[in-house]
Amino acid sequence: MTDRKPAPPRGPAAEQAYQAIRDSIFSGRLGDNARVTEVELAETLSMSRTPVREAVKRLLLEGLLTRDAGPGLRVVALQDDEVAQIFEIRLMLESYAARRAAKHATPEQASELRRLARDMAALVPPRTVADFTAMSELNAAFHQLVLEAARSSRVTAMLSVVVHLALVTRTFRMYREADMQRSARHHIEIADAITAGAPDWAGMAMATHLQSAAEIARAEQTAASDAPTAHDP
Repeated sequence: MTDRKPAPPRGPAAEQAYQAIRDSIFSGRLGDNARVTEVELAETLSMSRTPVREAVKRLLLEGLLTRDAGPGLRVVALQDDEVAQIFEIRLMLESYAARRAAKHATPEQASELRRLARDMAALVPPRTVADFTAMSELNAAFHQLVLEAARSSRVTAMLSVVVHLALVTRTFRMYREADMQRSARHHIEIADAITAGAPDWAGMAMATHLQSAAEIARAEQTAASDAPTAHDP
């Protein structure tokens, strides 16, 4: 999440460029700290620089890219301690949001949370890129709706500052089928707890969900740091 909304793309070509570059980052084809230029991206995508420039603006706002000196762009890398801090803050704030949502959610919001949770569960395991994209979008919509149901602009504002969109989506990309099934069960339980108007249950269910995601991210980082490099014997 971010407290600044990316500007809408100027036409379908910009949207296509945005989706293609973002997918390259999330899939690892453009790894952490990878350096590129708009010209290189345009050549790779066989596009003019105009839609690529618009896509890059959105990716800069989302924190996926940063500007280097001159025309250079660099894929943002998060340090281990920063990742841990983000998950700890999410756990505190989103668990609190779930507790508030259990008190304040409207029947319509509770019903929509249950629908989103069911739709996510129905896509496990994702069999196509479209399935995975749909799951990612449902997941984002679910967590956003919990925040809306919590009716706390302060919590929403704080999360917008600390929660890194790239990390949320990258973590989701790490999930194996068993992880996705567990995550789907968590979402269903969170929705059930909010629907039941049970703040303690909702807070604990959200905490369990985020602790699980944190462990997956931690394990992936450990595996990446332990992997041999080209200079290793």
